[in-house]
Amino acid sequence: MGIEEQLGEIVIAPRVLEKIIAIATAKVEGVHSFSNKSVSDTLSKLSLGRGVYLKNVNEELTADIYLYLEYGVKVPKVAVAIQKAVKDAVRNMADVELTAINIHVAGIVPDKTPKPELKDLFDEDFLND
Repeated sequence: MGIEEQLGEIVIAPRVLEKIIAIATAKVEGVHSFSNKSVSDTLSKLSLGRGVYLKNVNEELTADIYLYLEYGVKVPKVAVAIQKAVKDAVRNMADVELTAINIHVAGIVPDKTPKPELKDLFDEDFLND
């Protein structure tokens, strides 16, 4: 009998995984900001992680990340760095394996465009839930 059976079940909300993914992504050099995948997402709370979408099909968890990169970066290099950072963060913090981490570059942001602060990634007041 393992510890899990003795103490009970641990459930991690998708919202928690979205935030782990968003923070890991934002910390990668060359990432500017996130983008929603559609205009309707911008007007709703469909994606609480702002640009991070999780899909669970047949026990396979996939992350789709929509973002803007800084001008002058090597897009494939930054995309691979994001995939590695996200995979490691989710595995280390939540003990969850992602089947795929898909990077969708929505655009390139011109030089000297102010980068949003990490604390501004989530404009909801999570303490009032």
